[in-house]
Amino acid sequence: MCGIAGLLDSRGLTALARAMGETLTHRGPDDGGVFEEGNVGLAHRRLAILDLSPAGRQPMSSQSGRYIIVLNGEIYNFRELHRDSGSHGPCVNDTAVLLAAFERWGIAEATRRAAGMFAFAVWDRESRTLILGRDRLGKKPLYFGRAGGALVFGSELKALKIHPDFKTTLDPEALGAYLRFACIPSPLSVYKDARKVPPGTLITFGADGRETSQDAYWSVEGALDSALGDPFAGSEGEALTELERLLGLCVRERLASDVPLGALLSGGIDSSLVTALMAEQAGTSPRTFSIGFSEADFDESATAGAVANRLGTVHTALAATPEAALGLVASLPATYDEPFADSSQLPTLLVCGLARRHVTVALSGDGGDEVFGGYNRHIAAAGVLAGAARLPAGARAAAAWALRLPSARLAKRVFSVTRLPQPADKLRKLADALDATDPESVYAGLCGVWDRPREVLADGPAIIAEAPLLGPSSLAPALRMMASDLAGYLPSDVLTKVDRAGMRVALEVRSPLLDHRLVEFALRLPLAFKVSGGKGKVILRRLLSRRLPPELIERPKRGFAVPLAQWLRGPLRDWAEDLLSERALSRAGVLNPTPVRSAWADHLSGRRDLQDRVWAALMLQQWLRSSAGSAVGNAE
Repeated sequence: MCGIAGLLDSRGLTALARAMGETLTHRGPDDGGVFEEGNVGLAHRRLAILDLSPAGRQPMSSQSGRYIIVLNGEIYNFRELHRDSGSHGPCVNDTAVLLAAFERWGIAEATRRAAGMFAFAVWDRESRTLILGRDRLGKKPLYFGRAGGALVFGSELKALKIHPDFKTTLDPEALGAYLRFACIPSPLSVYKDARKVPPGTLITFGADGRETSQDAYWSVEGALDSALGDPFAGSEGEALTELERLLGLCVRERLASDVPLGALLSGGIDSSLVTALMAEQAGTSPRTFSIGFSEADFDESATAGAVANRLGTVHTALAATPEAALGLVASLPATYDEPFADSSQLPTLLVCGLARRHVTVALSGDGGDEVFGGYNRHIAAAGVLAGAARLPAGARAAAAWALRLPSARLAKRVFSVTRLPQPADKLRKLADALDATDPESVYAGLCGVWDRPREVLADGPAIIAEAPLLGPSSLAPALRMMASDLAGYLPSDVLTKVDRAGMRVALEVRSPLLDHRLVEFALRLPLAFKVSGGKGKVILRRLLSRRLPPELIERPKRGFAVPLAQWLRGPLRDWAEDLLSERALSRAGVLNPTPVRSAWADHLSGRRDLQDRVWAALMLQQWLRSSAGSAVGNAE
């Protein structure tokens, strides 16, 4: 895991590459290197994981000297690539193996053969082109943009801003998407002159910095199409056998490390299964880490401890407090570089910090919900659509209106029955879904934060980005939602959150459930293997039942939720009021004070739980106020 940056600048400013790389020292504190040649500059910051010797330093040249690479991430199947490419050199460094694969098959084919999490920049000396590439699911970030006549790129936006000609003009479309989804989806960035390399994509630039091609070597939509053409035809038992084989392989590959390694263990199905397989294969008792809360409705630390005890891990837990959260909020803009409002960023930052005190690499259960149907929207999708279809339009509208009424009693009743966190928020999203008349609108209602972001922005964009449902209309809505989550929510929210939280403290987080080979297999499985009987992740539950007792598996899903609603009304209230005051909102000039102040007042009063909307406004205001946002230009 590392940080990369660089530029193509005809004016000879390639020395800026070193300064760009130094902004990413937190991602790679162990070493740094720079390559300059003509108008190209490449920079690398190294977090040494495999091959700790100087031979692992980057930028790295291929054997012939044609390719110069800076790579962030890991190629997990590098031994397989080494064998298949016919290379005769040592097989200890995944970057060197990837370069040999480039020379054997070309960049596009070698990237298609690679399994891992990565983002890279490759200077091809022969064709005088720069190629930017990103892994299939977007585990590793990569931004690029224009700075006057130069092309600039980097793992984080802060690297691009080093160039004196980079303009920080806000992108209204990105801000609208942010308020809609609490994150900025690919390929947008908060700045007009910067974009994200989409997952599964190679972008080629000429020596003059102009883009010459953009090619998707893999996509969720393409993988879904292939899966629908070749559905899994075996029994559930056969599917379990293949899943266990594949996931075992993915975990085993991710145990390769020359530094201490552990696991993030929440006590949920996904992290428990990954930890169980890790414990079976590691040969020693792995270290595990979890976060708990003093608020009992949100605390899963006892379950995580019980799972750790059952699996024989060396477990360390930390209690998250509102004071600890308040200590983090000022640094969030610099950590995420652009507005980001998934409140589970707080415990994620804390657990990564805890883990880094003991290990350099941690396995996680990220991806299980998106791949195997773990979100409430997947489980409720068919029921919501069927129920809404049976109701006349007037009855649907009346039901939605009733669900939006402020009612603490109703929210408590929902929680007492379902044990779902944030019950009032779930009721509001259900109301939005009942207002919908098609699967796309239901999905938007279940995923959205601010439903009318144009009204919330002082200068709203003409177009508000939505999250389209992938797959044919004949496909089950839950399966379409899972695919859409894989393509959108996963890279833009979940993986952004985890990457920045880990890299803030130089912790490499690996996600076996997001290996593309496992994802492609899961896409072939029927819905009943994923969602059935009001439960999600059915096949993962059954695989885990071979290792843990039912009482540690069959529990209500809580996610990584924090007691944000209570904290905002209590210990975080003064901080929030300072950012959301009429004066602060007017001074920043991006948010319309009226709807924001109204939502804040409703939340404070307890009439409604609007924590997600309030948090989105707070994170944008904090970003605008911070050093990361202080030099931004107004949206045009």
